[in-house]
Amino acid sequence: MKRVTYKGLTFEPYIERDRISARIKELAAQMSEDFKDDIPLFICVLNGAFPFAADLFRELDIDAEITFIRLKSYEGTSTSGRVKEIAGLTEDITGRRVIVVEDIIDTGNTMAKLVKDLEVRNPKSISLASLLYKPESVRQDIKPDYVGFTIPSAFIIGFGLDIDGLGRNLRDIWVLSEHYDEEA
Repeated sequence: MKRVTYKGLTFEPYIERDRISARIKELAAQMSEDFKDDIPLFICVLNGAFPFAADLFRELDIDAEITFIRLKSYEGTSTSGRVKEIAGLTEDITGRRVIVVEDIIDTGNTMAKLVKDLEVRNPKSISLASLLYKPESVRQDIKPDYVGFTIPSAFIIGFGLDIDGLGRNLRDIWVLSEHYDEEA
């Protein structure tokens, strides 16, 4: 069985690229139906959500716009609990239907802060799309509208997710070896 090692930690294959692509197509079809009467603004949370957002955006069958913001709450393999906005939103979202695209919702702290910051800008609606969702880890009142995969509380890398900047470019999603027995 193939494994990868970053920062002294070993990871096992978890979700293959073909499954990721198929699920992204399903999500894009649902969003295309849900937003067919609007031109929504997709807000991609960098850096991790970039691969997911790019693939999702290309699969849409509707007109849409995309922009990027950057937030950070992870250091190593655990969330720091502190959300830092690094690069902000410059578009006017007043009256717009907004879809926030995130790589993973873990504790929900990052998403809760972002939603709060967006709400003061008076969008028509805010929807949340996350490639991965860890419901047993969530500590905030946050539930994504669109979920690629619901996963257990395990540390994940690949397809945009990293460990201190490494592993984002892996085509598949990998799980820390100690969590390998749990299925997505």
